[in-house]
Amino acid sequence: MVAGSSAIRGSRVGAGPMGEQDRGFHAERVAVSYWDALGNETVRYFAANLPTEEIPDVIDCPQSGLPAGRDKENPPLMPKTEPYKTHLAYVKERRTDEEAAQLLEEALQQLRARRGTTAP
Repeated sequence: MVAGSSAIRGSRVGAGPMGEQDRGFHAERVAVSYWDALGNETVRYFAANLPTEEIPDVIDCPQSGLPAGRDKENPPLMPKTEPYKTHLAYVKERRTDEEAAQLLEEALQQLRARRGTTAP
């Protein structure tokens, strides 16, 4: 034996033969397949005694990030991507041009009142 070497290098303290008796009881489980719109299949395992209504109908596919459903022939549709909207775009959806002009005029009057200036 070489001086300074350890016979148990790479082993955990208390490590021994691993087997079913050391790992504990494995619960019965069921495999549920999910498919996304691209045809990717994902399998999730659930406890066999879990009521079927508690097993989700839709999950996020880890390969594509799309929603995946349990019906292979009719997977969930790809979500429609909305373009990015600025704050101004959302405001314009809620207000007409006339309302916007009225609000602007009210805000300008308040500002002028605070500054002590009059409108031209």
